[in-house]
This record gives sequence, C-alpha cells and structure tokens, in this order.
Amino acid sequence: MHKIGLRPATADDVDALTEIFLQARQVAMPYLPSLYADEEVSYWLANIVMPHARLTVATVGDARPIAFCACRHGQLDHLYVAPASQGSGAGTLLLADAMGHNPSGLRLHVFQRNIKARTFYERNGFCLVELRDGSQNEELEPDAVYDWRPERQFDSRNDSSRAGISHR
Repeated sequence: MHKIGLRPATADDVDALTEIFLQARQVAMPYLPSLYADEEVSYWLANIVMPHARLTVATVGDARPIAFCACRHGQLDHLYVAPASQGSGAGTLLLADAMGHNPSGLRLHVFQRNIKARTFYERNGFCLVELRDGSQNEELEPDAVYDWRPERQFDSRNDSSRAGISHR
C-alpha cells in the first residue's frame, strides 16, 4: 500500500478537486439537487474556496489528489474523498490535519441524511450541536451542526462516555 501524503492545494489541482467534489457528492448524497454546472463548480473552487480557505489535498505519491479539505476561521467547510479512495485513511488524515491547524476547535455542517459522514465525524470526536431544517443552505436539505473542541478529548483510560466519544 502506498503512503498518503498531504500538501497545500495549487491552481493545478482545480480539475481534480472539481471531479472529487462532484463524484463524492453524487455517490454519497444522490438525493441532493445538482445546482451548478461542472464549470461553475470549478470556478467556485478556484476563485472562492482556494483564495479564502486553507485548502489541503491528500495524494498518493506524486499522483493527482484523491481527497481535499477546506477550512477557514475554525470552520471545516469541505472534506471530500474520491469514491474510489474512501476507506483509505485520506479523510482521517485530512481531518487530523485540520484539527491540528485549528487548536481551539472546529465547527462543521453536514446533511442529516449523510449518515456515513456523521458517523465519521462523531467517531473523530465531533459532537452534535444542532439539527436544522435546511432553510439555511442552498440545497434546502436538513443539516446537522457539529463541533469539535480539544478539551473534549480524553485518553482511552478515562471515561469517555461523558463526552459522547467512542474509542472503537
């Protein structure tokens, strides 16, 4: 198995990030409406996300990105893994990197029906803060707000059930 590495995203990654974003959403959340053309997603990533967020990609060797994560001001805005690379550990590495660069904590939004993502975040120490009706996102899909705070982390010798953290 090849080692997964992390690096800052560059303008040369935009096509790969667009592909990851579109494919991951289609596979994990086929219920979401398709609101934008592929070219619009590419423009958004290059001109809105990249200049205003800490955008990190996961790669295997020097290959194209297999996953990416975007954070800004304590908010985890995006974490997407190419469907063929899910389960490889790329998402966990990106999340750990984001947590390390946001030592006071992270907040994220995830669609309520995306049980796989919700389970992933809960397994990594995020706690549910709020369930919302979808009126605050452009997909109009009910979402969930999660927070991670480092002070909630316990080592496995402590009673982690008090914080809702599972050590599986």
